Amino acid sequence: MERKMREYEERRLESVRLASKLLLASATTSPRVGGVDEISIHVLDSRDGIEDLAIAIDRMADDNPRWDFFRSDAVQVRDADVVMIMADRRSGHDPMDSNCNLCGYLLCDGLRDADRLPAEPPVAFRGPFCLLRSMNMAYALNGAVTLARQMGIDHTIKMSVGAAALRMDLLPYKCDIALGFLASVTEKNPFMDLPREWAEYNNETLQNRLIHRLFPVFRSIYS
Repeated sequence: MERKMREYEERRLESVRLASKLLLASATTSPRVGGVDEISIHVLDSRDGIEDLAIAIDRMADDNPRWDFFRSDAVQVRDADVVMIMADRRSGHDPMDSNCNLCGYLLCDGLRDADRLPAEPPVAFRGPFCLLRSMNMAYALNGAVTLARQMGIDHTIKMSVGAAALRMDLLPYKCDIALGFLASVTEKNPFMDLPREWAEYNNETLQNRLIHRLFPVFRSIYS
């Protein structure tokens, strides 16, 4: 019985990692404003990598009184099998030069010369952003969401994941804005209904995974 359960878990994780590759393909081939690739997509599928991200999100909840929801986001990150981070490489410093006024500035030069928010802990994204370029990130997320629905992959999108990823320098390029796409293949969708005592659940899960990382042999024998 134990071997069968282990084989099922291995196949389940294999399926979601395969799905993440297809989701990445769908996000990559999504439309681009101007037809130029400027989206950076990073995939986390290791438990340690996902746990490090969840810890960072949990800690960021203390940086801003309005970020209390980051704690519940950390719970969902820990329940995700795969985390995809999508960012735009140009929207923060290189506008489209269309003078569309969507960003609030009459000319694109106004965005280039605009003051940014300070790089302080309570600030997630410094802004301002070229909305035409930021649409590329939205299209990429839409491509992943559309395919996830077709394949029956549970998913959600989190701002906190993108903010934490930028602080952790997880992306290979310098980006000013990012969002997270969480995916899961489990019997219960972990992104729909959080347990009522999610704070206690989060703390217990954190402790268990910390023990697993420090004492993997001990847990394999006695757990």
